[in-house]
Amino acid sequence: MTLPLRLSYVGLRTPRKGIESVTLVLDGVSFNIPKTQGKGAFSEHFHEPLSFAVERLTLSLSGKKRRCGFIPGKIIETVTINSADVQSGLQGHEFHQKCGEIHITFEVSLEVEAAPTPGISEAPATSQGLQPTTEELIKQCPRFRILVIGKVMGVFELSPPSALTTTFLQSGVGKSSLINRVFGVEVASVADDQAGKANIEKEITSPQNERFILHDSLGFEPADGSNIDTVRLFIEARKRMPHIKDKLHAIWLCFQVPIIEYGQRLLEEGAEEYLKERNAVLENTPTIVVFTKYDTLLTHIRAKGAADPEAVARQYLEKNCIKPIQDFTGNKSISHVAVSSKRSHERGHEELINLTYSKVSESFTSQSNTLSPVPFAAAGAQRMVPKVKIESSIDVGKQRYWQVLATSSNFQGYTMLDLLRVIHADIVSVWNFYDPCEYLHSVEFRDLMINMVGNVDASTVSMPPSTRLSRSDTFSRKSVPLMTAMLVTLPFVAGLALVQWAYETYQRLQNAHQKFMAYIVDLTHVLEILFALTANKKGKKLTRTAVKQAFNAYYRSTWMRDVHLEITGVECSIVYRDVILEKIASLLPLSGTDAKVSAALQGLQLVDLEKDEEWHGPEDGQR
Repeated sequence: MTLPLRLSYVGLRTPRKGIESVTLVLDGVSFNIPKTQGKGAFSEHFHEPLSFAVERLTLSLSGKKRRCGFIPGKIIETVTINSADVQSGLQGHEFHQKCGEIHITFEVSLEVEAAPTPGISEAPATSQGLQPTTEELIKQCPRFRILVIGKVMGVFELSPPSALTTTFLQSGVGKSSLINRVFGVEVASVADDQAGKANIEKEITSPQNERFILHDSLGFEPADGSNIDTVRLFIEARKRMPHIKDKLHAIWLCFQVPIIEYGQRLLEEGAEEYLKERNAVLENTPTIVVFTKYDTLLTHIRAKGAADPEAVARQYLEKNCIKPIQDFTGNKSISHVAVSSKRSHERGHEELINLTYSKVSESFTSQSNTLSPVPFAAAGAQRMVPKVKIESSIDVGKQRYWQVLATSSNFQGYTMLDLLRVIHADIVSVWNFYDPCEYLHSVEFRDLMINMVGNVDASTVSMPPSTRLSRSDTFSRKSVPLMTAMLVTLPFVAGLALVQWAYETYQRLQNAHQKFMAYIVDLTHVLEILFALTANKKGKKLTRTAVKQAFNAYYRSTWMRDVHLEITGVECSIVYRDVILEKIASLLPLSGTDAKVSAALQGLQLVDLEKDEEWHGPEDGQR
């Protein structure tokens, strides 16, 4: 007796001409399987998997033939597949069957009662027993919780507007632009010009970035004297929260850099009082003083004709901002950063993110060799510094799956496809793109990555043919791209069957560690390129066009070839865990990759990244 199955994906590919539609018939219900841009390719993802326990299902191919043949809409062929054959023929979560010229792919799982996730060595021979490490981390701490304190001027709305739109207050010291830039969200126009209406208890979130929670507070002007007690009570209450997700993870205390000549002050009386009590109020809570609108100071100094405005500004900041804060707190090593969020003078954000991540990692430590969910949440929430995401990705990998890559006994019964799924999920989760359609988790993207990794054994062959334009446009945040109407073509055709090694069990595959290393490094570099491509697209949904561009940029680069050559040099006979971890880390440096990203993007066919193309087109695999 077969167990009920859950069908989440159907793919069909055939070179036969005249096929116009495909219909899945399951338990008497018909489901249309739409045509994709690939030749003879049809596919459909079911976000709510279809459950079935019937003995068979059918796929009906309908269409017409130009000559002497088929009536439009007439069924040309029907393929019947037994559910027992599906269950017995599963390779991980996937089932493949070839019927003449028709290649069919299902993605299914068995309906079994939920059970505690077993350890790797105890897991059954199905990917159901392997759970992404990030799944538990997100469960413990789904969002990075930050309090931002500073003078408030008016109320702003997060966009896009909707019935669920939440609001937060723009700060006279530049809090709004700071939050928008660091967390990759977007602010619309002023909604309410009522100064001083911040509610520190309100949890401000954005649908564009579900990994952070903002608490906004007024500053400490004389008229807001009571706010000192409000902030103090809020921080103390959060410290007592039993769950780590509800605690306060960081505080940014924002002060606008004052122009003393204009009579501006850095600190009001209330702020001075607050800073004097800092050690008692903020103990064990990572706190960073942020001096905002640094560009205003530079503009002022340049207007006075200073020979070296940057040097004069640094001296000014030290004398009029940093030293007064140190004097009031009695702490000479207090963390501080000067930032400017004005697009033409942007600076300081990367330093702020790195400093925040470092202090959060120090404050929220877990048991030995166990990753805390708070630094993971902080790394995922920020959308500016790829180095932090790569570092977090390495930390996540070392927790479980990367550590056992050299020991096949830990993966008894699992196919390479099973194992790569969880590694893929972990890496993608760390990067936290605004990807509501989950393109980065899709079967199509995973298949592209697996086929890319298949080249690791052929790293000495010539470079893949280029699809780049014969011009020297270089990628730059400041450049205005010349968009083309061309589709992004991929090196693999739609529905291409995965290479056979993906269905081998770990212990049966020779040099399996090389495939794993290549998958980890290749996926990370593709996402790093995607991060650069979408850097100025805050608030915009990720598109398949952008993903395909990033994939092509890396696939056709010398970067990928060099990585694969390095990996093939790791001999199986000398492999042990530390060698693998060290090699992966060396191929994922935390600095120095900007030039490689730029080189991969140089001269790339420029297209509209907001246009959401289909995964495959008619010219795929032809270049």
